[in-house]
Amino acid sequence: MNSAEKSLTVGISASLSKAFTQDEVNLFSQLSLDSNEVHLNPEYAARTKFGKTIVHGALTSSLISAVLGTKLPGPGTIYLEQSISFKAPVYPGETITATVTVIEAMPKCRYKLKTICTNLKNEIVISGEALVLFR
Repeated sequence: MNSAEKSLTVGISASLSKAFTQDEVNLFSQLSLDSNEVHLNPEYAARTKFGKTIVHGALTSSLISAVLGTKLPGPGTIYLEQSISFKAPVYPGETITATVTVIEAMPKCRYKLKTICTNLKNEIVISGEALVLFR
């Protein structure tokens, strides 16, 4: 076991924060081909329960991948599985913090992680679990 693996103990966590701009939402829409008007059209979105445009859930959840690949476990991590529940909308300009916490060390260099994204009010907007491979 290398020193990086030894540091992956149950309970440790890492976080990353970002606010997505409407321009980033528009770009993600082009890249993903998800052109749902609730993300892109302020007039349409104003008539929905959200009242204004919202960030794609997949874009928001990409912050989890960023934590996994850059902080915990870090470079070399292979993202194997993700369960995810979208709890609340995220609006352009709203700062979101993705936090990953090791909840189980498993055989064959696999780790189960709690994954959550919260807003500045500490409301959970995304929750779930990930399974990763880290050597």
